[in-house]
Amino acid sequence: MADTHLAGRTGNPAADARAATFVAARLAGRSIPVYPGALPASLSEAYAVQSQAISLWPDRVAGWKVGRINAPFDTQYGTDRLAGPIFSRQLIRAGEMADSVFIFQGGFGAVEGEIVIEVAADTPAGKLDWTIAEATEIAGITRVGVEVASSPFAEINDHGPLVTISDFGNNNGLILGSQIKDWRSASPSDWRLRTLIDGVEVGAADASAVPGGPMESFRAVLEICARNGQPLRRGMQVTTGAVTGVHPIRAGQSAKIEMAGLPAIECRAALAPTNQAQSKPA
Repeated sequence: MADTHLAGRTGNPAADARAATFVAARLAGRSIPVYPGALPASLSEAYAVQSQAISLWPDRVAGWKVGRINAPFDTQYGTDRLAGPIFSRQLIRAGEMADSVFIFQGGFGAVEGEIVIEVAADTPAGKLDWTIAEATEIAGITRVGVEVASSPFAEINDHGPLVTISDFGNNNGLILGSQIKDWRSASPSDWRLRTLIDGVEVGAADASAVPGGPMESFRAVLEICARNGQPLRRGMQVTTGAVTGVHPIRAGQSAKIEMAGLPAIECRAALAPTNQAQSKPA
């Protein structure tokens, strides 16, 4: 059975040392050698840690990333998707400033080419279940984008999805690319992406590689956020899953994400600054 308890209702938002440790490390641009406490034991506990960390972060949530929960954890937890926050100051548009992507020295760092869906209207707080048709109705502008997957904890993805959830879903920013025209009449198989690191292709696939397609991820995050007491708001950006895969990147390396018919997104990895929550990349 899926764990659907509401997150962020375990008391004082600053009480969980795991959340406080992750936030402090991210703000200081430093790594965490081991997980800072007991591993979360349930979805509700993992999202409670995440919710507390959100309350400690000095910025507002401007969107959400959606990631996969693979077997056997999908059966164990009753869902194949997880979510994490994207903050306002870590959201930039392609071509804005230098398109630097920040990763943590000694931590985990990767880039992911994704389809990004904008929320067209505030969602009802009490609506916990969504169909694909309902999700499609509330979906707005659709773009190609690049999720920056980075955590101060190098083993963020090695201990199961609950650990990933607890540290902002392993997100550290989003680059928004060009709009995808006439997306409602298209198929995910029409959206083919290619990812290159330092000019070498590391992945190529179309958006049907995301199980159920990007709209299933959008539908799933509507439910996840509603059940965590954080219904989506108009204008929020939702990344819907890595199309060509999760591609590790080191500081100094460059990435290029291409989608046929649209301008490529180019970015360069840099070490996370000590004030990364205070300003956009430079």
